[in-house]
Amino acid sequence: MARGAEPPDGGWGWMVVLSAFFQSALVFGVLRSFGVFFVEFVAAFEEQAACPIGSALSTKFGPRPVVMTGGILASLGMLLASFATSLTHLYLSIGLLSGSGWALTFTPTLACLSRYFSRRRSLATGLALTGVGLSSFAFAPLFQWLLNYYAWRGALLLVSALSLHLVACGALLRPLSLTEDTVMGGPAAQLTSLLHHGPFLRYTVALTLINTGYFIPYVHLVAHLQDLDWDPLPAAFLLSVAAISDLVGRVASGWLGDAVPGPVARLLMLWTTLTGVSLTLFPVAQAPTALVVLAVAYGFTSGALTPVAFSVLPELVGTGRIYCGLGLVQMVESIGGLLGAPLSGYLRDVTGNYTASFVVAGTFLLAGSAVLITLPHFFSCFSAPTTRPQDLVIEAVDTKVPLPTKEGLGED
Repeated sequence: MARGAEPPDGGWGWMVVLSAFFQSALVFGVLRSFGVFFVEFVAAFEEQAACPIGSALSTKFGPRPVVMTGGILASLGMLLASFATSLTHLYLSIGLLSGSGWALTFTPTLACLSRYFSRRRSLATGLALTGVGLSSFAFAPLFQWLLNYYAWRGALLLVSALSLHLVACGALLRPLSLTEDTVMGGPAAQLTSLLHHGPFLRYTVALTLINTGYFIPYVHLVAHLQDLDWDPLPAAFLLSVAAISDLVGRVASGWLGDAVPGPVARLLMLWTTLTGVSLTLFPVAQAPTALVVLAVAYGFTSGALTPVAFSVLPELVGTGRIYCGLGLVQMVESIGGLLGAPLSGYLRDVTGNYTASFVVAGTFLLAGSAVLITLPHFFSCFSAPTTRPQDLVIEAVDTKVPLPTKEGLGED
Protein backbone atom coordinates (compact mmCIF):
# COMPACT_ATOMS: atom_id res chain seq x y z
CA MET A 1 0.00 0.00 0.00
CA ALA A 2 1.45 3.33 -1.08
CA ARG A 3 0.51 6.27 1.14
CA GLY A 4 0.26 9.98 0.43
CA ALA A 5 -1.74 13.01 1.42
CA GLU A 6 -2.42 13.95 -2.22
CA PRO A 7 -2.24 12.16 -5.60
CA PRO A 8 1.47 12.01 -6.57
CA ASP A 9 0.85 12.97 -10.25
CA GLY A 10 3.50 10.52 -11.43
CA GLY A 11 5.83 7.98 -9.86
CA TRP A 12 4.18 4.55 -9.76
CA GLY A 13 1.15 6.17 -11.36
CA TRP A 14 2.81 5.78 -14.77
CA MET A 15 2.94 2.02 -14.18
CA VAL A 16 -0.80 2.18 -13.51
CA VAL A 17 -1.17 4.01 -16.85
CA LEU A 18 0.77 1.20 -18.54
CA SER A 19 -1.45 -1.38 -16.89
CA ALA A 20 -4.59 0.51 -17.98
CA PHE A 21 -3.23 0.75 -21.54
CA PHE A 22 -2.83 -3.01 -21.87
CA GLN A 23 -6.10 -3.69 -20.08
CA SER A 24 -8.06 -1.40 -22.41
CA ALA A 25 -6.38 -3.21 -25.32
CA LEU A 26 -7.09 -6.69 -23.96
CA VAL A 27 -10.70 -5.91 -23.00
CA PHE A 28 -12.10 -3.52 -25.60
CA GLY A 29 -9.76 -4.65 -28.36
CA VAL A 30 -11.12 -8.18 -27.94
CA LEU A 31 -14.70 -6.89 -27.75
CA ARG A 32 -14.41 -4.81 -30.92
CA SER A 33 -12.71 -7.61 -32.83
CA PHE A 34 -14.75 -10.57 -31.59
CA GLY A 35 -17.18 -10.22 -34.49
CA VAL A 36 -14.93 -12.55 -36.49
CA PHE A 37 -16.10 -15.27 -34.04
CA PHE A 38 -19.71 -14.43 -33.22
CA VAL A 39 -21.28 -11.21 -34.49
CA GLU A 40 -24.43 -11.79 -32.46
CA PHE A 41 -22.50 -11.81 -29.17
CA VAL A 42 -20.77 -8.41 -29.48
CA ALA A 43 -23.62 -6.29 -28.08
CA ALA A 44 -24.13 -8.65 -25.12
CA PHE A 45 -20.42 -8.60 -24.19
CA GLU A 46 -20.47 -4.81 -23.71
CA GLU A 47 -22.86 -4.95 -20.76
CA GLN A 48 -21.27 -3.57 -17.58
CA ALA A 49 -23.65 -4.91 -14.93
CA ALA A 50 -20.75 -6.21 -12.83
CA CYS A 51 -19.04 -2.81 -12.62
CA PRO A 52 -20.58 -1.81 -9.25
CA ILE A 53 -19.58 -5.20 -7.84
CA GLY A 54 -15.98 -4.67 -8.93
CA SER A 55 -16.05 -1.14 -7.53
CA ALA A 56 -17.39 -2.25 -4.17
CA LEU A 57 -14.83 -5.06 -3.94
CA SER A 58 -12.04 -2.63 -4.89
CA THR A 59 -13.13 -0.24 -2.14
CA LYS A 60 -13.01 -3.10 0.37
CA PHE A 61 -9.97 -5.08 -0.77
CA GLY A 62 -8.12 -2.77 -3.19
CA PRO A 63 -7.97 -2.96 -7.00
CA ARG A 64 -5.12 -5.48 -7.33
CA PRO A 65 -6.88 -8.71 -6.20
CA VAL A 66 -10.14 -7.68 -7.91
CA VAL A 67 -8.50 -7.04 -11.30
CA MET A 68 -6.39 -10.18 -11.08
CA THR A 69 -9.51 -12.22 -10.31
CA GLY A 70 -11.25 -10.59 -13.27
CA GLY A 71 -8.36 -11.57 -15.53
CA ILE A 72 -8.64 -15.19 -14.41
CA LEU A 73 -12.40 -15.18 -15.06
CA ALA A 74 -11.97 -13.62 -18.51
CA SER A 75 -9.38 -16.24 -19.46
CA LEU A 76 -11.35 -19.12 -17.94
CA GLY A 77 -14.47 -18.14 -19.88
CA MET A 78 -12.59 -18.30 -23.18
CA LEU A 79 -11.00 -21.60 -22.19
CA LEU A 80 -14.35 -23.21 -21.38
CA ALA A 81 -15.87 -21.77 -24.57
CA SER A 82 -13.36 -23.74 -26.64
CA PHE A 83 -15.07 -26.91 -25.38
CA ALA A 84 -18.62 -25.67 -26.02
CA THR A 85 -21.13 -27.94 -27.73
CA SER A 86 -24.07 -25.52 -27.93
CA LEU A 87 -24.90 -21.82 -28.08
CA THR A 88 -26.00 -21.98 -24.44
CA HIS A 89 -22.49 -23.02 -23.43
CA LEU A 90 -21.05 -20.08 -25.36
CA TYR A 91 -23.43 -17.60 -23.73
CA LEU A 92 -22.57 -18.88 -20.26
CA SER A 93 -18.81 -19.12 -20.78
CA ILE A 94 -18.10 -16.00 -22.83
CA GLY A 95 -21.14 -13.81 -22.19
CA LEU A 96 -21.37 -14.45 -18.44
CA LEU A 97 -17.98 -15.65 -17.21
CA SER A 98 -15.63 -13.67 -19.47
CA GLY A 99 -18.00 -10.68 -19.47
CA SER A 100 -17.95 -10.58 -15.67
CA GLY A 101 -14.16 -10.79 -15.72
CA TRP A 102 -13.88 -7.87 -18.13
CA ALA A 103 -16.21 -5.77 -15.99
CA LEU A 104 -14.13 -6.53 -12.89
CA THR A 105 -10.90 -5.35 -14.55
CA PHE A 106 -11.57 -2.10 -16.39
CA THR A 107 -13.49 0.00 -13.86
CA PRO A 108 -11.18 -0.57 -10.84
CA THR A 109 -8.13 0.15 -13.02
CA LEU A 110 -9.39 3.53 -14.22
CA ALA A 111 -10.48 4.39 -10.70
CA CYS A 112 -7.00 3.51 -9.40
CA LEU A 113 -5.45 5.67 -12.13
CA SER A 114 -7.64 8.62 -11.09
CA ARG A 115 -6.29 8.38 -7.55
CA TYR A 116 -2.67 8.62 -8.71
CA PHE A 117 -3.13 11.78 -10.79
CA SER A 118 -4.64 15.22 -10.24
CA ARG A 119 -3.01 17.85 -12.48
CA ARG A 120 -2.14 15.27 -15.18
CA ARG A 121 -5.25 13.15 -14.82
CA SER A 122 -6.72 13.83 -18.29
CA LEU A 123 -3.42 13.16 -20.07
CA ALA A 124 -2.84 9.94 -18.13
CA THR A 125 -6.36 8.74 -18.94
CA GLY A 126 -5.99 9.65 -22.61
CA LEU A 127 -2.73 7.72 -22.89
CA ALA A 128 -4.25 4.71 -21.15
CA LEU A 129 -7.25 4.60 -23.46
CA THR A 130 -5.19 4.68 -26.66
CA GLY A 131 -4.86 0.94 -26.16
CA VAL A 132 -8.42 0.57 -27.43
CA GLY A 133 -7.68 2.03 -30.85
CA LEU A 134 -4.35 0.30 -31.37
CA SER A 135 -5.63 -3.13 -30.38
CA SER A 136 -8.74 -2.75 -32.55
CA PHE A 137 -6.47 -2.54 -35.61
CA ALA A 138 -4.30 -5.46 -34.52
CA PHE A 139 -6.77 -7.97 -33.11
CA ALA A 140 -9.27 -8.24 -35.98
CA PRO A 141 -6.74 -9.54 -38.54
CA LEU A 142 -4.98 -11.57 -35.80
CA PHE A 143 -8.20 -13.32 -34.81
CA GLN A 144 -9.03 -14.04 -38.44
CA TRP A 145 -5.57 -15.53 -38.93
CA LEU A 146 -6.03 -17.69 -35.85
CA LEU A 147 -9.38 -18.92 -37.17
CA ASN A 148 -7.88 -19.81 -40.52
CA TYR A 149 -5.01 -21.83 -39.02
CA TYR A 150 -6.41 -23.27 -35.78
CA ALA A 151 -10.22 -23.25 -36.28
CA TRP A 152 -12.46 -21.60 -33.73
CA ARG A 153 -11.69 -23.94 -30.82
CA GLY A 154 -7.95 -23.51 -31.14
CA ALA A 155 -8.34 -19.77 -31.67
CA LEU A 156 -10.37 -19.44 -28.45
CA LEU A 157 -7.66 -21.31 -26.53
CA LEU A 158 -5.09 -18.80 -27.73
CA VAL A 159 -7.37 -15.83 -26.94
CA SER A 160 -7.76 -17.34 -23.46
CA ALA A 161 -3.99 -17.31 -23.05
CA LEU A 162 -3.89 -13.72 -24.30
CA SER A 163 -6.58 -12.69 -21.80
CA LEU A 164 -4.58 -14.20 -18.95
CA HIS A 165 -2.18 -11.27 -19.30
CA LEU A 166 -4.86 -9.22 -17.51
CA VAL A 167 -3.60 -10.88 -14.31
CA ALA A 168 -0.15 -9.39 -14.82
CA CYS A 169 -1.75 -5.99 -15.49
CA GLY A 170 -3.65 -6.26 -12.24
CA ALA A 171 -0.45 -7.03 -10.34
CA LEU A 172 0.87 -3.58 -11.32
CA LEU A 173 -1.96 -1.81 -9.48
CA ARG A 174 -0.42 -0.70 -6.20
CA PRO A 175 -3.19 0.63 -3.91
CA LEU A 176 -2.80 4.26 -2.86
CA SER A 177 -4.01 5.49 0.53
CA LEU A 178 -5.00 9.18 0.55
CA THR A 179 -5.97 11.46 3.42
CA GLU A 180 -9.45 11.80 1.96
CA ASP A 181 -10.17 8.09 2.43
CA THR A 182 -10.55 8.33 6.21
CA VAL A 183 -13.91 10.13 6.07
CA MET A 184 -15.57 8.25 3.23
CA GLY A 185 -16.88 5.16 5.00
CA GLY A 186 -17.46 1.74 3.43
CA PRO A 187 -18.98 0.87 0.04
CA ALA A 188 -22.57 1.01 1.33
CA ALA A 189 -22.08 4.44 2.88
CA GLN A 190 -20.40 5.75 -0.27
CA LEU A 191 -23.19 4.39 -2.49
CA THR A 192 -25.86 5.99 -0.31
CA SER A 193 -24.13 9.36 -0.34
CA LEU A 194 -23.67 9.22 -4.13
CA LEU A 195 -27.38 8.57 -4.63
CA HIS A 196 -28.03 11.82 -2.71
CA HIS A 197 -25.39 13.79 -4.60
CA GLY A 198 -27.11 16.07 -7.13
CA PRO A 199 -24.13 16.82 -9.42
CA PHE A 200 -23.22 13.14 -9.59
CA LEU A 201 -26.76 12.15 -10.56
CA ARG A 202 -26.92 14.83 -13.25
CA TYR A 203 -23.55 13.75 -14.61
CA THR A 204 -24.76 10.16 -14.79
CA VAL A 205 -27.82 11.27 -16.78
CA ALA A 206 -25.59 13.27 -19.13
CA LEU A 207 -23.28 10.32 -19.83
CA THR A 208 -26.22 7.99 -20.37
CA LEU A 209 -27.63 10.34 -23.03
CA ILE A 210 -24.20 10.65 -24.64
CA ASN A 211 -23.70 6.89 -24.67
CA THR A 212 -27.04 6.34 -26.40
CA GLY A 213 -25.89 8.06 -29.58
CA TYR A 214 -22.12 7.62 -29.29
CA PHE A 215 -21.72 4.21 -30.96
CA ILE A 216 -24.16 4.62 -33.87
CA PRO A 217 -21.51 5.28 -36.57
CA TYR A 218 -19.55 2.20 -35.54
CA VAL A 219 -22.73 0.13 -35.95
CA HIS A 220 -24.46 1.71 -38.96
CA LEU A 221 -22.07 4.00 -40.83
CA VAL A 222 -20.94 1.26 -43.23
CA ALA A 223 -24.57 0.32 -43.96
CA HIS A 224 -25.43 3.99 -44.52
CA LEU A 225 -22.59 4.34 -47.01
CA GLN A 226 -23.71 1.21 -48.85
CA ASP A 227 -27.15 2.80 -49.16
CA LEU A 228 -25.30 5.61 -50.96
CA ASP A 229 -23.89 2.98 -53.38
CA TRP A 230 -20.44 2.81 -51.78
CA ASP A 231 -18.56 -0.46 -52.17
CA PRO A 232 -18.02 -2.39 -48.90
CA LEU A 233 -14.23 -1.96 -48.91
CA PRO A 234 -14.16 1.88 -49.15
CA ALA A 235 -16.98 2.04 -46.61
CA ALA A 236 -14.98 -0.03 -44.14
CA PHE A 237 -11.92 2.11 -44.86
CA LEU A 238 -13.86 5.24 -43.88
CA LEU A 239 -14.57 3.64 -40.52
CA SER A 240 -10.85 2.97 -40.14
CA VAL A 241 -10.20 6.66 -40.86
CA ALA A 242 -12.56 7.55 -38.01
CA ALA A 243 -10.74 5.09 -35.74
CA ILE A 244 -7.36 6.67 -36.48
CA SER A 245 -8.79 10.11 -35.80
CA ASP A 246 -10.28 8.75 -32.57
CA LEU A 247 -6.81 7.69 -31.43
CA VAL A 248 -5.36 11.16 -32.08
CA GLY A 249 -8.31 12.82 -30.34
CA ARG A 250 -7.81 10.85 -27.13
CA VAL A 251 -4.20 11.97 -26.71
CA ALA A 252 -4.84 15.58 -27.78
CA SER A 253 -7.83 15.93 -25.48
CA GLY A 254 -5.92 14.43 -22.56
CA TRP A 255 -3.22 17.06 -22.99
CA LEU A 256 -5.73 19.90 -23.41
CA GLY A 257 -7.71 18.77 -20.38
CA ASP A 258 -4.69 19.41 -18.17
CA ALA A 259 -3.37 22.50 -20.01
CA VAL A 260 -6.50 24.59 -20.63
CA PRO A 261 -7.73 26.59 -17.60
CA GLY A 262 -11.28 26.05 -16.45
CA PRO A 263 -13.28 22.98 -15.39
CA VAL A 264 -12.82 19.80 -17.40
CA ALA A 265 -16.62 19.53 -17.74
CA ARG A 266 -16.52 22.55 -20.04
CA LEU A 267 -14.12 20.80 -22.39
CA LEU A 268 -16.28 17.67 -22.25
CA MET A 269 -19.32 19.74 -23.23
CA LEU A 270 -17.40 21.15 -26.21
CA TRP A 271 -16.34 17.74 -27.54
CA THR A 272 -19.80 16.29 -26.93
CA THR A 273 -21.50 19.13 -28.80
CA LEU A 274 -19.15 18.82 -31.77
CA THR A 275 -19.69 15.05 -31.85
CA GLY A 276 -23.45 15.54 -31.84
CA VAL A 277 -23.28 18.11 -34.66
CA SER A 278 -21.09 15.82 -36.79
CA LEU A 279 -23.58 12.97 -36.33
CA THR A 280 -26.54 15.09 -37.45
CA LEU A 281 -24.62 16.17 -40.56
CA PHE A 282 -23.88 12.65 -41.82
CA PRO A 283 -27.24 12.28 -43.65
CA VAL A 284 -26.71 15.67 -45.33
CA ALA A 285 -23.27 14.84 -46.74
CA GLN A 286 -23.33 13.03 -50.08
CA ALA A 287 -19.95 13.75 -51.67
CA PRO A 288 -17.06 11.44 -50.71
CA THR A 289 -14.90 14.38 -49.61
CA ALA A 290 -17.60 15.67 -47.26
CA LEU A 291 -18.09 12.21 -45.77
CA VAL A 292 -14.35 11.79 -45.16
CA VAL A 293 -14.22 15.18 -43.42
CA LEU A 294 -17.17 14.23 -41.22
CA ALA A 295 -15.61 10.85 -40.40
CA VAL A 296 -12.40 12.57 -39.31
CA ALA A 297 -14.36 15.13 -37.28
CA TYR A 298 -16.52 12.48 -35.62
CA GLY A 299 -13.53 10.26 -34.86
CA PHE A 300 -11.50 13.07 -33.32
CA THR A 301 -14.27 14.59 -31.20
CA SER A 302 -15.74 11.26 -30.06
CA GLY A 303 -12.25 10.08 -29.06
CA ALA A 304 -11.52 13.42 -27.40
CA LEU A 305 -14.53 13.28 -25.08
CA THR A 306 -13.54 9.90 -23.61
CA PRO A 307 -10.55 10.84 -21.38
CA VAL A 308 -12.15 14.04 -20.09
CA ALA A 309 -15.36 12.13 -19.31
CA PHE A 310 -13.39 10.02 -16.83
CA SER A 311 -11.57 13.09 -15.49
CA VAL A 312 -14.75 14.99 -14.55
CA LEU A 313 -15.92 12.37 -12.05
CA PRO A 314 -13.12 12.82 -9.45
CA GLU A 315 -13.82 16.57 -9.50
CA LEU A 316 -17.46 15.88 -8.61
CA VAL A 317 -17.21 13.13 -5.98
CA GLY A 318 -13.58 13.21 -4.84
CA THR A 319 -10.96 10.50 -5.23
CA GLY A 320 -12.14 8.77 -2.04
CA ARG A 321 -15.41 7.75 -3.69
CA ILE A 322 -14.06 7.18 -7.19
CA TYR A 323 -14.37 3.37 -7.10
CA CYS A 324 -18.08 3.36 -6.25
CA GLY A 325 -18.78 6.44 -8.37
CA LEU A 326 -17.19 5.11 -11.54
CA GLY A 327 -18.78 1.69 -11.18
CA LEU A 328 -22.24 3.17 -10.73
CA VAL A 329 -21.81 5.55 -13.66
CA GLN A 330 -20.65 2.80 -16.01
CA MET A 331 -23.52 0.52 -15.03
CA VAL A 332 -26.16 3.18 -15.75
CA GLU A 333 -24.56 4.61 -18.90
CA SER A 334 -24.28 1.12 -20.42
CA ILE A 335 -28.09 1.14 -20.64
CA GLY A 336 -27.83 3.95 -23.17
CA GLY A 337 -25.18 2.06 -25.13
CA LEU A 338 -27.34 -1.05 -25.28
CA LEU A 339 -30.47 0.84 -26.38
CA GLY A 340 -28.84 3.12 -28.96
CA ALA A 341 -28.12 0.58 -31.72
CA PRO A 342 -31.56 -1.15 -31.60
CA LEU A 343 -33.28 2.25 -31.67
CA SER A 344 -31.19 3.28 -34.66
CA GLY A 345 -32.07 0.03 -36.45
CA TYR A 346 -35.76 0.51 -35.69
CA LEU A 347 -35.73 4.01 -37.17
CA ARG A 348 -34.02 2.62 -40.28
CA ASP A 349 -36.75 0.00 -40.67
CA VAL A 350 -39.51 2.57 -40.24
CA THR A 351 -38.12 5.31 -42.50
CA GLY A 352 -36.20 3.22 -45.03
CA ASN A 353 -32.89 5.10 -44.52
CA TYR A 354 -30.48 6.16 -41.78
CA THR A 355 -31.31 9.87 -41.78
CA ALA A 356 -33.48 9.73 -38.67
CA SER A 357 -31.02 7.34 -37.00
CA PHE A 358 -28.09 9.76 -37.22
CA VAL A 359 -30.18 12.83 -36.39
CA VAL A 360 -31.63 11.19 -33.27
CA ALA A 361 -28.16 9.96 -32.23
CA GLY A 362 -26.78 13.49 -32.55
CA THR A 363 -29.73 14.84 -30.59
CA PHE A 364 -28.96 12.51 -27.69
CA LEU A 365 -25.40 13.88 -27.51
CA LEU A 366 -26.60 17.48 -27.67
CA ALA A 367 -29.06 16.74 -24.85
CA GLY A 368 -26.19 15.33 -22.80
CA SER A 369 -24.23 18.53 -23.46
CA ALA A 370 -27.11 20.58 -22.13
CA VAL A 371 -27.14 18.59 -18.87
CA LEU A 372 -23.37 19.12 -18.44
CA ILE A 373 -23.93 22.88 -18.24
CA THR A 374 -25.75 22.36 -14.91
CA LEU A 375 -22.66 20.93 -13.17
CA PRO A 376 -21.00 22.98 -10.41
CA HIS A 377 -18.26 25.48 -11.39
CA PHE A 378 -19.10 25.08 -15.09
CA PHE A 379 -18.87 28.83 -15.71
CA SER A 380 -15.91 29.33 -13.38
CA CYS A 381 -12.79 30.96 -14.83
CA PHE A 382 -10.57 28.44 -13.07
CA SER A 383 -10.43 24.68 -12.86
CA ALA A 384 -13.05 23.14 -10.62
CA PRO A 385 -11.47 22.02 -7.37
CA THR A 386 -11.60 18.34 -6.61
CA THR A 387 -14.19 17.66 -3.93
CA ARG A 388 -12.43 17.64 -0.56
CA PRO A 389 -13.27 15.47 2.44
CA GLN A 390 -14.68 18.41 4.38
CA ASP A 391 -16.97 19.26 1.46
CA LEU A 392 -18.68 15.90 1.84
CA VAL A 393 -19.42 16.05 5.55
CA ILE A 394 -22.97 17.38 5.29
CA GLU A 395 -23.90 14.73 2.71
CA ALA A 396 -22.44 11.98 4.88
CA VAL A 397 -24.28 13.26 7.97
CA ASP A 398 -27.55 13.24 6.01
CA THR A 399 -26.98 9.57 5.16
CA LYS A 400 -26.13 8.66 8.80
CA VAL A 401 -22.45 7.89 8.20
CA PRO A 402 -20.36 8.51 11.35
CA LEU A 403 -17.65 11.11 10.76
CA PRO A 404 -14.95 12.68 12.91
CA THR A 405 -16.22 16.22 12.34
CA LYS A 406 -19.61 17.89 11.85
CA GLU A 407 -18.60 21.04 10.11
CA GLY A 408 -18.21 21.61 6.41
CA LEU A 409 -19.74 23.15 3.36
CA GLY A 410 -22.10 21.24 1.00
CA GLU A 411 -21.61 21.96 -2.65
CA ASP A 412 -25.04 21.18 -4.06
